[in-house]
Amino acid sequence: MTSESREHEPLHWQTLRELAGDTSAPTDPTNEPASFFDSPSRRDFLKLLGATVALSGLAGCTRQPREAIVPYVRQPERLVPGKPLFFATAMAAGGGALGLLVESHEGRPTKVEGNPDHPASRGGTDVFAQASVMTLYDPDRSQVVTHAGQISSWDAWVEAIARELGPIRRAHGDGLRLLTEPVTSPALAQQIHDLLDDLPRARWHHYEPSGRHSAIEGARLAFGRRLQTLHRFDRAEVVLAIDVDFLSCGPASVRYASDFAARRLMHLQGGNTTRLYLVESTPSATAALADHRLPLRPTAIEAFTRALARRLGVLSGRGDETLPAGVEARFVDALARDLRAHHGSSLVVAGNEQSAAVHALAQSMNQALGNVGATVVHIDPVEATPEPADPIDSMRELLSDIAAGRVSALIVLGGNPVYTAPVDFDFPRALLQVPFRLHLSLYEDETSALCHWHVPEAHFLESWSDAVAFDGTASIVQPLIAPLYGGKSPHEVVAALSGTPSRTAHDVVRDYWRARSGAGDFEAFWRKALHDGLVDGTASAPRSVALVPDFETALPEPAAPADEGTALDLAIRLDPTVQDGRFANNGWLQELPKPVTKLTWDNAALVSPATAERLKLENEDVVELRHGGRSVEAPIWIVPGHADDTFTVHLGYGRTRAGRVGNGAGFDAYVLRTSTTPWFGRGIQVRKTGSRQRLACTQGHFRLEGRGLVRSVSLESYRKDDAFIEAAARPNSPGESLYSPREPSEHAWGMVIDLGACHGCNACVVACQSENNVPVVGKDQVLRGREMHWLRIDRYYSGSASNPDSFNQPLPCMHCESAPCEVVCPVGATLHDAEGLNEMVYNRCVGTRYCSNNCPYKVRRFNFYHYTQDVADPLKMLMNPNVTVRSRGVMEKCTYCVQRIEAARIQAKLDDRPMRDGDVVTACEAACPARAITFGDIHDPASRAAKLRADRRSFGILAELNTRPRTTYLAMVRNPNPEIESS
Repeated sequence: MTSESREHEPLHWQTLRELAGDTSAPTDPTNEPASFFDSPSRRDFLKLLGATVALSGLAGCTRQPREAIVPYVRQPERLVPGKPLFFATAMAAGGGALGLLVESHEGRPTKVEGNPDHPASRGGTDVFAQASVMTLYDPDRSQVVTHAGQISSWDAWVEAIARELGPIRRAHGDGLRLLTEPVTSPALAQQIHDLLDDLPRARWHHYEPSGRHSAIEGARLAFGRRLQTLHRFDRAEVVLAIDVDFLSCGPASVRYASDFAARRLMHLQGGNTTRLYLVESTPSATAALADHRLPLRPTAIEAFTRALARRLGVLSGRGDETLPAGVEARFVDALARDLRAHHGSSLVVAGNEQSAAVHALAQSMNQALGNVGATVVHIDPVEATPEPADPIDSMRELLSDIAAGRVSALIVLGGNPVYTAPVDFDFPRALLQVPFRLHLSLYEDETSALCHWHVPEAHFLESWSDAVAFDGTASIVQPLIAPLYGGKSPHEVVAALSGTPSRTAHDVVRDYWRARSGAGDFEAFWRKALHDGLVDGTASAPRSVALVPDFETALPEPAAPADEGTALDLAIRLDPTVQDGRFANNGWLQELPKPVTKLTWDNAALVSPATAERLKLENEDVVELRHGGRSVEAPIWIVPGHADDTFTVHLGYGRTRAGRVGNGAGFDAYVLRTSTTPWFGRGIQVRKTGSRQRLACTQGHFRLEGRGLVRSVSLESYRKDDAFIEAAARPNSPGESLYSPREPSEHAWGMVIDLGACHGCNACVVACQSENNVPVVGKDQVLRGREMHWLRIDRYYSGSASNPDSFNQPLPCMHCESAPCEVVCPVGATLHDAEGLNEMVYNRCVGTRYCSNNCPYKVRRFNFYHYTQDVADPLKMLMNPNVTVRSRGVMEKCTYCVQRIEAARIQAKLDDRPMRDGDVVTACEAACPARAITFGDIHDPASRAAKLRADRRSFGILAELNTRPRTTYLAMVRNPNPEIESS
């Protein structure tokens, strides 16, 4: 049954080519013959070495892990060979800590899970936490202290710093500057403050290209003081998101995704659901769950916000004359009425890339709507930053001191400012003027190359520290493995600067918390904090706020309106997979399809279909983007729903010293980023160069002959019609079959995926890759359609290309009860077990690929090469020992994490009890921050999976083929505003 014949849902499409009417099935890339003559070039092969096939011989001076085979004289407590242990820790990134539970096999961390007790994770994770173990074992990480490019030692650096700081100490720190990213470690912040107390003329500066400061500055404009805003999506019934991807970006995104999805599901069970309005320039992951989305060029978003604020009584005047082009007054009027109708249960949230004025307006609207104290909470900022608090102002002050000759020693702790600082600052030139320069970092990167000394930084899984979450909750960061390459933590570097180089990070953190715990039994307090992964009672207290009396006059003057129709806007964003470039050498993240574009291994200049047509641009055309007298060449990628007259570029690419994986990937968008236009600007010039660049996009690789697989319905139809899912797609209504029925077993494993909760963040994809030893194959193989991910997320659209609704559909193996792949295997390598799993016997597989040809869902992956051959020693430690590492010529696919099923079965037998619902949690289910994936025994009517499978939204994809899939879905229910829909 095609999507056209479904009465209750619109046509869904995946690509613009398909929307134009080309529904022909593409050539299945997995049917390409494997050839011994189409192997990657030597250069491409060496690039992949750092990801998953690094040759140990290229490690050079690497100190490889010792491989002593002496047995234990006394086995460590709790360590049972083959049985993993879990330790609580936290990952500090993006302005807050994410609470984690890390799986360790005999002292070797291999997998990250979310800490269910931590307020920032609630058991979920994001792609960066899941991929952190790949960075831990990356053989391209910095491995030695260097001085002037030559190998040195920590002791030599300690001697050098004592010698250099001698005159500075006698001058009370005059000439010493520290440059850090915003600090989320209370112990490190205290160390720095103690150092500055001892050296009062020294100065501390901070910089990171995050944009988080604009939200805090917006609170200062609204309430007269710097505050951090927490949003309670679990209490909000109507949400307006202004240019913000709150479900997948930011230090609280994992928690926000959980809260938002839970609220929607709770309302839906009562016949209602949360309504989300989204105004943005670049389509985001959050757009997949929006009920109304307005694409708007970035320079027009402040005008839209001011117009809405006038309608809500925050600003004076009506504001019709300020509406930007493309925004209808009736849309803004209906939005304002909807927000007012949900007084105290609505929420307005703005993105970090927008101005402080937009944030201040969002704060004032929340105040006027009665949301403060209900859906909005204010706390003191959790990040420790010196004055000036604005990172751009702080960097500007540092550069001024350097130019004036007031800086004799610069210590850079983390970050990569040579690469990330605004281009108009010309930080590389300024840095070379400093007489003594040191850089602590995970990689010997662009900043390290211009410093006298480079010290390798310890990974967070190798070092002691502490960190605070978005709400102020503190966690102890404990190591799970000794530093592989002798790295040092910022605590140890600051201790050396303070004249105590022998002081360890462990001592620093323990001493800090001993002084502040107030506990009579500190050891008991310490053990509990390590065990729980958080320090009780450390969440920040809410602050009461009141709008400043002269709020409207305190707002900055609005920018002049854009020259609509002629001027082009530039939007600059952090990349969803490599962020600001710090993850550029992580092969898992480079090969991860980006949530919206599905591009891998590259960034591109994103543009709307209408603008591309007007400028006669096509996908993969290379254009020159010129802005502010600077230019860069970038390939074009056309994105449905993108704002017209706007080009979006993502940061983090074009690296030159990232490592063998990240070097040379993409173009450097920082060239266009200045201190005055850090996130967007107007007046960009675009010129076609006449050349083209191939981009590896996975969006159309596995199109299923034009058959739409998603189901969506409006809330009104959902309330009225019980038959919006046709009977043929009901998972509990199988048709007749030629297969003999199987005898029921004790368990029947199944999975349910809620399309109304999934926003396509990709955490499940990386979690599956980490759990199941899925290899990285490289850009060339992705271009051939040979990516190896066992779980893919298909993106569908509905409606016009200018502003379509979007949908995400995770697609693992369906584990069909009548599996088409099983009957065609000539060697019986793919089998059906008694509990419903479609299994692969790897050592039987001879690579005919008949099973892949016969699979209607295209979820099987074939090893065209031996991707895991000759793996470097550090990367061998990354492998999950409970999962087979596959070889060339073998077919592989999702197994429902059968190793986890068997581990739970063994534990139940040891406990002398039956298996319970929740004993088995697959890797994808555990990682999902929105709890969109549920796994369990569908024979057990009390199980969560069985209950969801019986839900009226439940359906099976391609069920008309009578494959009887064990993986089923819950249809998306949107809640549009009837007033806007009718108009």
